[in-house]
Amino acid sequence: MVYSHKITTLNNGAQVPSVAMGTYQMKDKSQLKELVKAAIRAGYRHIDTATVYTNEDAIGDALHEVFNDPSYNLKREDIWITSKLFTGDQGYEKALAAAELSLKKLRLDYIDMYLIHFPGTSGIDVSDPANKTSRMGSWKALEELYAQKKIRAIGVSNYQINHLNEMKEYATVMPAVNQCEFHPVLYTKDLLEHTQSLGIVFEAYSSLGEGELVNGNLVFDEIENATKAHSATRAQILLAWGLQHGAIILPKSSSESRLKENFEAQNIVLSAQEMESIDSIYNRVQKRFCWDPSVVV
Repeated sequence: MVYSHKITTLNNGAQVPSVAMGTYQMKDKSQLKELVKAAIRAGYRHIDTATVYTNEDAIGDALHEVFNDPSYNLKREDIWITSKLFTGDQGYEKALAAAELSLKKLRLDYIDMYLIHFPGTSGIDVSDPANKTSRMGSWKALEELYAQKKIRAIGVSNYQINHLNEMKEYATVMPAVNQCEFHPVLYTKDLLEHTQSLGIVFEAYSSLGEGELVNGNLVFDEIENATKAHSATRAQILLAWGLQHGAIILPKSSSESRLKENFEAQNIVLSAQEMESIDSIYNRVQKRFCWDPSVVV
């Protein structure tokens, strides 16, 4: 299959579109269904969801329409679908059942990639070693589903260096990706480089800092200068920065025009000097907008 945009090759040889449509907090199902179709028309070939987003069914309905509408001229294998295991479904038996339910909601015979969403488990204190036992069971389930080809790639999300390192003890198949919060005020270089050193692709979520990096609340000259130099928006510069760090990006928007704008970020090439300049923002401002996985043992 030929893509007109950036592709990332996973450690199992699978090729993934590097720009995905994120769907976090998109709970209006009729709106999301139309947005998924609009994103696909705009060129997106990767949709990212999760059980906890409670929108897999709307995405499944949209995909069903796309695959059965000759005007799209797309087959199942043309669209990469990622979903994630809810923290309340951690553990071997629950994870198996949760993945099967995601398949049903998405109306698919297989999911391209399925991730453990978080290293912790609902109802277990973050300091409890039972978290490790729980995620080990989940990983065993994912490995089985991968062997059965119900999932084509398996990975993790929000795993820190210690969580990745412990997987060497119990994983038969190492993760294909590690999806984490990543932007200039959470430039976790050590985690990025460690993930990549293990042959695991880094995926960046919340690239726009939950909107704070584009709505004027947090403004940095380094980003403003790049927007002027490239005649680009703040969002496009932030997304290009993530891509150039080797990450798959997952921007979300409820606006069709912004979906297109985000998709076009892959055409921007920041200079080494611009990259270093944006990297340096983290030296003076650090902020995490989403949940903190570093506290989970």
